Amino acid sequence: MARSSTNLRYRILNQARQTLVSEGYRALSMRRLANSVGCTATSIYLYFQNKDALFHALIDEGIGLLHQKLVQAGQSAGQAKDRLQDLAEAFLDFGLKNPEYYEVMFLLHPEHMERYPAEKYRKARENLEFFAQALAEDAGRPQNPTKEDRLQANVVWASLHGAVSLLLAGRVDVRLDQKLFLNTLVKQFIQPTSP
Repeated sequence: MARSSTNLRYRILNQARQTLVSEGYRALSMRRLANSVGCTATSIYLYFQNKDALFHALIDEGIGLLHQKLVQAGQSAGQAKDRLQDLAEAFLDFGLKNPEYYEVMFLLHPEHMERYPAEKYRKARENLEFFAQALAEDAGRPQNPTKEDRLQANVVWASLHGAVSLLLAGRVDVRLDQKLFLNTLVKQFIQPTSP
């Protein structure tokens, strides 16, 4: 019983993610989703209170996967600069290999959706702390990221997000080597942190 309910929840989330990416938030209805996964709409409500709760669950799932990648990257040995590079590469890798998650997490803007809960947003913000911590360590403040470190972490994050978004949308000059483009991007914000 537990296995089939886990399987149904997985199928619901998977189908919802695909529908959101291909058709948008308005196209996602519990009845339509239920038909797609072969259950009743009532069954979906056993797992998710409403459409917004389902959407938030998808964001949570993606943030958790990104968090795992960043934890692994943050455990790399060596200098903080190397860790910062590993974190940046992990973020880029996640975004480019998981476009459906990435789009749901960062690109979809549903109208009239219930606000993402503050406690979950704070948890998501922990991912930025990996970058702030590496920047602080590189500047000789291993235990104490400053406001400036957090500002720089957001700038790094925005640069990475911009690159992933443009690549996913096919808006980067096709004559450029993608790997070289990403390596150059990462070097742009790693080099200035040197003393």
